[in-house]
Amino acid sequence: MTKGNINVSVENIFPLIKKFLYSDHEIFLRELISNATDATLKLKHLTNIGEAKVDYGNPKIEVKIDKENKKLHIIDQGLGMTAEEVEKYINQVAFSGAEEFLDKYKDSAKDSGIIGHFGLGFYSAFMVAEKVEIITKSYREENPAVRWICDGSPEFSLEETTDKTDRGTEIVLHIAEDSLEFLEENKIRELLTKYNKFMPVPIKFGTKTETLPLPEGAAEDAIAETVEVDNIVNNPTPAWTKSPSELKDEDYKAFYHELYPMQFEEPLFNIHLNVDYPFNLTGVLYFPKLANNLNIEKDKIQLYQNQVFVTDEVKGIVPDFLMLLRGVIDSPDIPLNVSRSYLQADGAVKKISSYITKKVADKMVSLINENREDYDKKWNDIKIVIEYGMISEDKFFEKSDKFALYPTTDGKYFLWNELEEKIKPSQTDKDGNLVILYATNADEQHSYIQSAKDKGYEVILLDSPIVPHLIQKLETSKEKISFARVDADHVNNLIKKDEPAISKLNETEKESLKKNVEESINDKKFTVQLEDLDSKDAPFTITQPEFMRRMKDMQATGGGGMFGMGGFPEMYNLVVNSNSEFASKILANENAEEKSSQIKYALDLAKLSQNLLKGKELTDFIQRSYKQLEK
Repeated sequence: MTKGNINVSVENIFPLIKKFLYSDHEIFLRELISNATDATLKLKHLTNIGEAKVDYGNPKIEVKIDKENKKLHIIDQGLGMTAEEVEKYINQVAFSGAEEFLDKYKDSAKDSGIIGHFGLGFYSAFMVAEKVEIITKSYREENPAVRWICDGSPEFSLEETTDKTDRGTEIVLHIAEDSLEFLEENKIRELLTKYNKFMPVPIKFGTKTETLPLPEGAAEDAIAETVEVDNIVNNPTPAWTKSPSELKDEDYKAFYHELYPMQFEEPLFNIHLNVDYPFNLTGVLYFPKLANNLNIEKDKIQLYQNQVFVTDEVKGIVPDFLMLLRGVIDSPDIPLNVSRSYLQADGAVKKISSYITKKVADKMVSLINENREDYDKKWNDIKIVIEYGMISEDKFFEKSDKFALYPTTDGKYFLWNELEEKIKPSQTDKDGNLVILYATNADEQHSYIQSAKDKGYEVILLDSPIVPHLIQKLETSKEKISFARVDADHVNNLIKKDEPAISKLNETEKESLKKNVEESINDKKFTVQLEDLDSKDAPFTITQPEFMRRMKDMQATGGGGMFGMGGFPEMYNLVVNSNSEFASKILANENAEEKSSQIKYALDLAKLSQNLLKGKELTDFIQRSYKQLEK
């Protein structure tokens, strides 16, 4: 038996490990199972190349709770260690890593959470255990099994043992009084599901009862036999570890529900990631049905390193716009335990983010080319991701003309070049600018849409919450185009043409009409403007100036518009049709009270069409309307 001191200069290193290495003690189980997995896979490699002359078999990792004796066992059937290897890897390598860690990071370690980076995974055991045993036997038959024991001080013992006859390593944690929760089955099952659900080696946690199928020809009242089998808690070969050629649509969908058991809707489609240069990355991303939902807090993308769960806080690793997706990214090039600020500054991580953006853009192009009709149908469920990507990632925007759609209020879908070709003849103004008319709510803006369609114009429907930002991006990126919402002005003014206006009224009559309207409504929210429109057009139309409304919309979705301005006042234009019969009637009426009442009633009708008539104003309008019926 060997006794000794671990050769470290830092006094009481274990309390420091316990205090600094992790903010979350539960990660110890992930670390120990990761070590067991490494030992198993290394043995597989050695047997494959003929260096290890052993039967690899079907090894598994077992986790056992001994609640009565307050012990937790993690057992593998991997490489195992000789006494010399325990001395080297447990007493020397890991502790030199610990010293390096504490020397460099003792002031900031609690925040950074670095551990696997320094080979310290094994020592995370001391965060929950007052004593740790390693019972291990090397795959090399000539070496006896050994037992290493340490009670959390720099002292250890190492001796040969006959307790273990098969290869592999058993870690025994004597759980500390302040960590007894880790002796509860539910807690361990929760941690195995969280961190080790897709580890590449089967993990056994207890047993379960399975019912055997009845043999053919069995009697109707025959009772099926049951058998106790290992309860394997993980899926060692998840979808992202396979080649896309091995998987069908139903396999991808089944894996989606394995990732997110509480999601009952099917994903729209998936993107299989697989790259080995200039970095290693695999994964599967799913487009869920999003519509206009910008909530990215639920069921997030999960990040793995070699099938070990790292985090679902992937901001800085995947581009912001793809945070709306779901799925898995697995890369050995992403450090297992590092701070988010480290990840965001890491060169490999930046390349990964760029690659994923490109891959998503390429997938969109292939989807629209393969089945345009199906892509059109799915557009409303995916548009928020695409539009967000267009405004936040320049490289994505550059490719977006090939897959971003612009639907019309009639339910037709156009790519950018198709839209340009369709509207250029009719919607080019007198200065040669292409004016794209859009609506954000087909029901509320119905009358304005109809007016535009009556003139032969197309109106596209842009109804996602980030539309103001998207429009600004398009206007600044493309030449001689502008967007105008259909209710921003009278349709004649939205696309100005070289057409002479014919007026029924002279200038004096117009001034009188404008004065009558301003005095009657007496509301600073409204700017009265007279227009020589068709006599059949509405006498009063309320519009909201495009610039002010767009700034308000941008403020509502973040960004605050230009110069971070906020608190935009409610401002509207009241367009009075000077050629309408109503305008002539107002001028001819000499009863001031009656004239004012007619103007207010017309204003209420215009407000009603814009959904601006609410509360007491709406109640009063309804009562006045009923009185009109009684006359």
